[in-house]
Amino acid sequence: MGWIDLRSDTVTLPTDKMRQAMASAQLGDDVYGEDPTVNRLQALAAERMGKEAALFVPSGTMGNLIAVLAHCGRGDEVIMGNLAHTYLYEAGGISALGGVHPFTVSNQADGTLLIEDIQRAVRADDSHFPCSRLLILENTHNRCGGVSLSRDYMLAAAQTARDNGLAIHLDGARVFNAAVDQGLPVSALVDMVDSVTFCLSKGLCAPVGSVLCGSQAFIYKAHRLRKQLGGGMRQAGVLAAAGIVALEEMVDRLAEDHQRAAALADRLRKVPGLRLVKGSPNTNMVYIEIDPALGISAEVCAAQLKAESVLVGITGERQFRLVSHFWIRDEHIPHIVSAFGKALA
Repeated sequence: MGWIDLRSDTVTLPTDKMRQAMASAQLGDDVYGEDPTVNRLQALAAERMGKEAALFVPSGTMGNLIAVLAHCGRGDEVIMGNLAHTYLYEAGGISALGGVHPFTVSNQADGTLLIEDIQRAVRADDSHFPCSRLLILENTHNRCGGVSLSRDYMLAAAQTARDNGLAIHLDGARVFNAAVDQGLPVSALVDMVDSVTFCLSKGLCAPVGSVLCGSQAFIYKAHRLRKQLGGGMRQAGVLAAAGIVALEEMVDRLAEDHQRAAALADRLRKVPGLRLVKGSPNTNMVYIEIDPALGISAEVCAAQLKAESVLVGITGERQFRLVSHFWIRDEHIPHIVSAFGKALA
Protein backbone atom coordinates (compact mmCIF):
# COMPACT_ATOMS: atom_id res chain seq x y z
CA MET A 1 0.00 0.00 0.00
CA GLY A 2 1.28 3.48 -0.90
CA TRP A 3 0.88 6.59 1.21
CA ILE A 4 -2.58 7.32 2.58
CA ASP A 5 -2.37 11.10 2.69
CA LEU A 6 -5.03 12.70 4.90
CA ARG A 7 -3.18 15.97 5.51
CA SER A 8 -5.33 17.95 3.08
CA ASP A 9 -7.31 17.72 -0.13
CA THR A 10 -4.60 19.93 -1.65
CA VAL A 11 -2.51 16.77 -2.11
CA THR A 12 -4.85 15.48 -4.81
CA LEU A 13 -3.25 14.60 -8.13
CA PRO A 14 -4.91 15.30 -11.49
CA THR A 15 -6.98 12.50 -12.96
CA ASP A 16 -6.02 10.74 -16.17
CA LYS A 17 -8.67 12.71 -18.04
CA MET A 18 -7.22 15.97 -16.70
CA ARG A 19 -3.75 14.99 -17.86
CA GLN A 20 -5.12 14.21 -21.33
CA ALA A 21 -6.97 17.53 -21.44
CA MET A 22 -3.83 19.40 -20.39
CA ALA A 23 -1.77 17.70 -23.10
CA SER A 24 -4.23 18.59 -25.85
CA ALA A 25 -5.35 22.04 -24.66
CA GLN A 26 -5.65 24.89 -27.14
CA LEU A 27 -3.33 27.66 -25.98
CA GLY A 28 -2.80 31.38 -26.40
CA ASP A 29 -1.46 34.29 -24.37
CA ASP A 30 -3.80 34.76 -21.42
CA VAL A 31 -2.30 38.11 -20.41
CA TYR A 32 -3.64 39.35 -23.74
CA GLY A 33 -6.90 37.51 -23.10
CA GLU A 34 -6.16 35.17 -26.00
CA ASP A 35 -5.99 31.75 -24.36
CA PRO A 36 -9.20 29.99 -25.48
CA THR A 37 -9.01 27.35 -22.75
CA VAL A 38 -8.64 29.91 -19.97
CA ASN A 39 -11.49 31.91 -21.47
CA ARG A 40 -13.67 28.82 -21.51
CA LEU A 41 -12.84 28.01 -17.89
CA GLN A 42 -13.63 31.56 -16.81
CA ALA A 43 -16.96 31.55 -18.65
CA LEU A 44 -17.88 28.18 -17.14
CA ALA A 45 -16.93 29.34 -13.63
CA ALA A 46 -18.94 32.55 -13.93
CA GLU A 47 -21.95 30.58 -15.15
CA ARG A 48 -21.72 28.10 -12.27
CA MET A 49 -21.47 30.91 -9.72
CA GLY A 50 -24.18 33.02 -11.32
CA LYS A 51 -21.77 35.94 -11.73
CA GLU A 52 -21.04 38.14 -14.73
CA ALA A 53 -17.36 37.32 -15.06
CA ALA A 54 -14.46 35.32 -13.66
CA LEU A 55 -10.67 35.41 -13.48
CA PHE A 56 -8.32 32.42 -13.32
CA VAL A 57 -5.64 32.94 -10.66
CA PRO A 58 -2.72 30.80 -9.49
CA SER A 59 -4.03 30.30 -5.93
CA GLY A 60 -6.88 30.95 -3.55
CA THR A 61 -4.62 33.16 -1.47
CA MET A 62 -3.99 35.39 -4.48
CA GLY A 63 -7.70 35.37 -5.32
CA ASN A 64 -8.65 36.50 -1.82
CA LEU A 65 -5.93 39.15 -1.82
CA ILE A 66 -7.07 40.50 -5.19
CA ALA A 67 -10.66 40.63 -3.94
CA VAL A 68 -9.70 42.65 -0.85
CA LEU A 69 -7.56 45.04 -2.90
CA ALA A 70 -10.39 45.49 -5.42
CA HIS A 71 -12.95 46.24 -2.73
CA CYS A 72 -10.77 48.30 -0.35
CA GLY A 73 -8.27 51.15 -0.43
CA ARG A 74 -5.25 51.70 1.79
CA GLY A 75 -6.32 52.39 5.36
CA ASP A 76 -9.73 50.75 4.92
CA GLU A 77 -10.87 47.95 7.18
CA VAL A 78 -12.19 44.45 6.46
CA ILE A 79 -14.28 42.49 8.95
CA MET A 80 -13.69 38.74 9.19
CA GLY A 81 -13.63 35.88 11.68
CA ASN A 82 -10.72 35.30 14.02
CA LEU A 83 -10.42 31.80 12.53
CA ALA A 84 -10.72 32.91 8.90
CA HIS A 85 -8.19 31.51 6.43
CA THR A 86 -7.50 35.03 5.16
CA TYR A 87 -6.61 36.15 8.68
CA LEU A 88 -4.60 33.12 9.78
CA TYR A 89 -2.97 31.58 6.73
CA GLU A 90 -2.40 34.16 4.01
CA ALA A 91 0.78 35.76 5.38
CA GLY A 92 -0.90 39.05 6.30
CA GLY A 93 -1.01 39.94 2.61
CA ILE A 94 -3.96 42.32 2.83
CA SER A 95 -1.98 44.47 5.28
CA ALA A 96 1.54 43.98 3.92
CA LEU A 97 0.60 44.54 0.28
CA GLY A 98 -2.64 46.48 0.47
CA GLY A 99 -2.45 48.53 3.66
CA VAL A 100 -5.86 47.10 4.61
CA HIS A 101 -6.61 46.65 8.30
CA PRO A 102 -8.32 43.44 9.53
CA PHE A 103 -10.98 43.65 12.23
CA THR A 104 -11.64 40.17 13.60
CA VAL A 105 -14.70 38.94 15.48
CA SER A 106 -15.09 35.51 17.05
CA ASN A 107 -16.15 32.65 14.84
CA GLN A 108 -18.87 30.54 16.38
CA ALA A 109 -18.48 26.75 16.49
CA ASP A 110 -20.61 26.47 13.34
CA GLY A 111 -18.31 28.80 11.39
CA THR A 112 -20.67 31.76 11.48
CA LEU A 113 -20.15 35.27 12.78
CA LEU A 114 -22.93 36.52 15.04
CA ILE A 115 -25.02 39.12 13.22
CA GLU A 116 -24.77 41.46 16.19
CA ASP A 117 -20.96 41.07 16.18
CA ILE A 118 -20.86 42.09 12.51
CA GLN A 119 -23.00 45.12 13.29
CA ARG A 120 -20.81 46.12 16.25
CA ALA A 121 -17.66 45.76 14.16
CA VAL A 122 -18.74 48.43 11.65
CA ARG A 123 -16.90 51.65 12.43
CA ALA A 124 -18.64 54.92 13.07
CA ASP A 125 -17.99 57.75 10.61
CA ASP A 126 -15.16 59.29 12.63
CA SER A 127 -11.79 60.55 11.42
CA HIS A 128 -10.08 58.56 14.19
CA PHE A 129 -11.18 55.26 12.67
CA PRO A 130 -10.45 53.32 9.48
CA CYS A 131 -13.41 53.02 7.12
CA SER A 132 -15.29 49.71 7.21
CA ARG A 133 -15.51 48.50 3.60
CA LEU A 134 -15.79 44.72 3.39
CA LEU A 135 -17.10 41.61 5.14
CA ILE A 136 -15.36 38.29 4.43
CA LEU A 137 -17.14 34.99 5.06
CA GLU A 138 -15.73 31.48 4.58
CA ASN A 139 -17.70 28.46 3.33
CA THR A 140 -16.92 25.67 4.08
CA HIS A 141 -15.11 26.83 7.18
CA ASN A 142 -11.78 25.06 7.58
CA ARG A 143 -10.77 25.85 11.17
CA CYS A 144 -14.32 25.31 12.41
CA GLY A 145 -14.22 21.71 11.33
CA GLY A 146 -15.16 21.87 7.66
CA VAL A 147 -18.73 22.94 8.43
CA SER A 148 -20.88 24.45 5.69
CA LEU A 149 -22.76 27.72 6.23
CA SER A 150 -26.43 27.66 5.26
CA ARG A 151 -28.06 29.82 2.60
CA ASP A 152 -30.28 31.40 5.28
CA TYR A 153 -27.24 32.47 7.27
CA MET A 154 -25.44 33.75 4.20
CA LEU A 155 -28.48 35.84 3.28
CA ALA A 156 -28.77 37.29 6.79
CA ALA A 157 -25.06 38.16 7.01
CA ALA A 158 -25.07 39.69 3.53
CA GLN A 159 -28.12 41.82 4.33
CA THR A 160 -26.44 43.07 7.49
CA ALA A 161 -23.36 43.98 5.48
CA ARG A 162 -25.37 45.85 2.88
CA ASP A 163 -27.38 47.68 5.52
CA ASN A 164 -24.05 48.97 6.82
CA GLY A 165 -22.53 49.88 3.45
CA LEU A 166 -20.17 46.90 3.24
CA ALA A 167 -19.30 44.77 0.23
CA ILE A 168 -19.22 40.99 0.80
CA HIS A 169 -16.50 38.59 -0.33
CA LEU A 170 -16.75 34.83 0.13
CA ASP A 171 -13.66 32.72 0.57
CA GLY A 172 -15.29 29.72 -1.07
CA ALA A 173 -12.21 27.54 -1.38
CA ARG A 174 -14.45 24.50 -0.77
CA VAL A 175 -17.82 26.07 -1.60
CA PHE A 176 -18.70 23.12 -3.85
CA ASN A 177 -18.39 20.89 -0.79
CA ALA A 178 -20.86 23.17 0.97
CA ALA A 179 -23.27 23.03 -1.96
CA VAL A 180 -23.12 19.23 -2.17
CA ASP A 181 -23.51 18.99 1.62
CA GLN A 182 -26.70 21.09 1.48
CA GLY A 183 -28.06 19.67 -1.77
CA LEU A 184 -28.10 23.11 -3.40
CA PRO A 185 -26.71 24.52 -6.64
CA VAL A 186 -23.54 26.38 -5.76
CA SER A 187 -25.05 29.64 -7.05
CA ALA A 188 -27.54 29.50 -4.16
CA LEU A 189 -24.68 29.93 -1.70
CA VAL A 190 -23.02 32.83 -3.53
CA ASP A 191 -25.78 34.87 -5.17
CA MET A 192 -25.83 37.21 -2.17
CA VAL A 193 -22.09 38.08 -2.25
CA ASP A 194 -20.24 40.59 -4.41
CA SER A 195 -17.27 38.33 -5.08
CA VAL A 196 -16.22 34.74 -4.46
CA THR A 197 -13.10 32.65 -4.86
CA PHE A 198 -13.13 28.87 -5.20
CA CYS A 199 -10.28 26.39 -5.50
CA LEU A 200 -9.83 23.94 -8.33
CA SER A 201 -6.84 22.27 -6.67
CA LYS A 202 -8.50 20.82 -3.56
CA GLY A 203 -11.34 18.31 -3.73
CA LEU A 204 -11.84 19.00 -7.44
CA CYS A 205 -8.37 17.50 -8.11
CA ALA A 206 -6.95 20.02 -10.59
CA PRO A 207 -3.20 20.51 -10.09
CA VAL A 208 -3.14 24.32 -9.87
CA GLY A 209 -5.43 27.28 -9.61
CA SER A 210 -8.47 29.07 -8.26
CA VAL A 211 -11.11 31.28 -9.82
CA LEU A 212 -12.32 34.69 -8.65
CA CYS A 213 -15.84 35.64 -9.73
CA GLY A 214 -17.87 38.84 -9.60
CA SER A 215 -19.29 41.60 -11.75
CA GLN A 216 -17.73 42.67 -15.05
CA ALA A 217 -16.47 45.89 -13.44
CA PHE A 218 -15.02 44.01 -10.48
CA ILE A 219 -13.18 41.48 -12.66
CA TYR A 220 -11.84 44.26 -14.90
CA LYS A 221 -10.24 45.78 -11.82
CA ALA A 222 -9.13 42.37 -10.56
CA HIS A 223 -7.35 41.65 -13.85
CA ARG A 224 -5.05 44.64 -13.35
CA LEU A 225 -4.39 43.62 -9.74
CA ARG A 226 -3.51 40.08 -10.83
CA LYS A 227 -0.89 41.57 -13.16
CA GLN A 228 0.50 43.77 -10.38
CA LEU A 229 0.87 40.75 -8.11
CA GLY A 230 2.68 38.70 -10.74
CA GLY A 231 -0.25 36.42 -11.47
CA GLY A 232 -0.31 36.83 -15.24
CA MET A 233 0.42 33.36 -16.66
CA ARG A 234 0.87 33.39 -20.43
CA GLN A 235 -0.16 30.02 -21.98
CA ALA A 236 -2.15 29.12 -18.88
CA GLY A 237 -4.64 26.98 -20.78
CA VAL A 238 -2.49 23.96 -20.00
CA LEU A 239 -3.62 24.44 -16.39
CA ALA A 240 -7.12 25.71 -17.12
CA ALA A 241 -7.87 22.54 -19.08
CA ALA A 242 -7.70 20.52 -15.88
CA GLY A 243 -9.97 23.08 -14.21
CA ILE A 244 -12.61 22.56 -16.89
CA VAL A 245 -12.59 18.82 -16.26
CA ALA A 246 -12.80 19.55 -12.53
CA LEU A 247 -15.96 21.63 -12.92
CA GLU A 248 -17.58 19.29 -15.42
CA GLU A 249 -16.83 15.96 -13.74
CA MET A 250 -15.58 16.30 -10.16
CA VAL A 251 -18.26 18.30 -8.34
CA ASP A 252 -21.01 15.75 -7.79
CA ARG A 253 -18.57 13.08 -6.65
CA LEU A 254 -17.60 15.23 -3.65
CA ALA A 255 -20.47 13.45 -1.89
CA GLU A 256 -18.27 10.33 -1.90
CA ASP A 257 -15.60 12.22 0.07
CA HIS A 258 -18.21 13.29 2.60
CA GLN A 259 -19.44 9.70 2.97
CA ARG A 260 -15.90 8.41 3.51
CA ALA A 261 -15.23 11.10 6.11
CA ALA A 262 -18.37 10.02 7.95
CA ALA A 263 -17.38 6.35 7.76
CA LEU A 264 -13.88 7.14 9.01
CA ALA A 265 -15.24 9.22 11.89
CA ASP A 266 -17.62 6.42 12.86
CA ARG A 267 -14.72 3.99 13.11
CA LEU A 268 -12.31 6.36 14.87
CA ARG A 269 -14.79 7.29 17.60
CA LYS A 270 -14.56 3.68 18.74
CA VAL A 271 -10.76 3.73 19.12
CA PRO A 272 -9.84 4.00 22.83
CA GLY A 273 -8.08 7.29 23.53
CA LEU A 274 -9.56 9.20 20.58
CA ARG A 275 -12.48 11.60 20.49
CA LEU A 276 -14.08 13.60 17.71
CA VAL A 277 -13.95 17.40 18.02
CA LYS A 278 -15.32 20.45 16.19
CA GLY A 279 -18.57 18.69 15.42
CA SER A 280 -16.83 16.12 13.24
CA PRO A 281 -17.45 14.87 10.71
CA ASN A 282 -18.35 17.86 8.55
CA THR A 283 -18.23 17.63 4.75
CA ASN A 284 -14.85 16.03 3.97
CA MET A 285 -13.09 16.80 7.26
CA VAL A 286 -12.66 14.88 10.51
CA TYR A 287 -11.03 16.54 13.51
CA ILE A 288 -9.89 14.22 16.31
CA GLU A 289 -8.08 14.62 19.61
CA ILE A 290 -5.97 12.27 21.73
CA ASP A 291 -7.05 11.83 25.35
CA PRO A 292 -4.53 13.80 27.46
CA ALA A 293 -4.46 10.92 29.95
CA LEU A 294 -2.53 8.85 27.41
CA GLY A 295 0.39 11.29 27.55
CA ILE A 296 0.94 11.02 23.78
CA SER A 297 1.55 14.15 21.72
CA ALA A 298 0.26 14.70 18.20
CA GLU A 299 3.84 14.74 16.93
CA VAL A 300 4.66 11.35 18.41
CA CYS A 301 1.40 9.87 17.18
CA ALA A 302 1.90 11.31 13.69
CA ALA A 303 5.36 9.75 13.50
CA GLN A 304 3.89 6.35 14.42
CA LEU A 305 1.16 6.79 11.81
CA LYS A 306 3.74 7.68 9.18
CA ALA A 307 5.49 4.39 9.91
CA GLU A 308 2.17 2.78 8.90
CA SER A 309 2.06 4.86 5.66
CA VAL A 310 -0.64 7.20 7.01
CA LEU A 311 -0.04 10.97 6.83
CA VAL A 312 -2.14 13.32 8.99
CA GLY A 313 -2.32 17.07 9.60
CA ILE A 314 -1.41 18.24 13.10
CA THR A 315 -3.67 21.08 14.29
CA GLY A 316 -2.89 21.20 18.00
CA GLU A 317 -0.85 19.66 20.81
CA ARG A 318 -2.98 16.49 20.66
CA GLN A 319 -5.24 17.25 17.70
CA PHE A 320 -5.39 16.23 14.03
CA ARG A 321 -7.31 17.13 10.90
CA LEU A 322 -8.04 14.26 8.52
CA VAL A 323 -9.29 15.25 5.07
CA SER A 324 -10.99 12.85 2.67
CA HIS A 325 -10.53 13.34 -1.07
CA PHE A 326 -10.58 11.56 -4.43
CA TRP A 327 -7.49 9.49 -3.64
CA ILE A 328 -8.82 8.14 -0.34
CA ARG A 329 -10.64 4.84 -0.93
CA ASP A 330 -13.03 2.73 1.12
CA GLU A 331 -10.36 0.07 1.59
CA HIS A 332 -8.06 2.62 3.22
CA ILE A 333 -10.38 3.20 6.18
CA PRO A 334 -9.65 -0.06 8.09
CA HIS A 335 -5.92 0.51 7.68
CA ILE A 336 -6.18 4.10 8.99
CA VAL A 337 -8.15 2.96 12.04
CA SER A 338 -5.72 0.12 12.69
CA ALA A 339 -2.77 2.53 12.42
CA PHE A 340 -4.28 4.81 15.05
CA GLY A 341 -4.89 1.83 17.32
CA LYS A 342 -1.22 0.82 17.05
CA ALA A 343 0.01 4.39 17.56
CA LEU A 344 -1.99 4.82 20.76
CA ALA A 345 -1.31 1.36 22.19
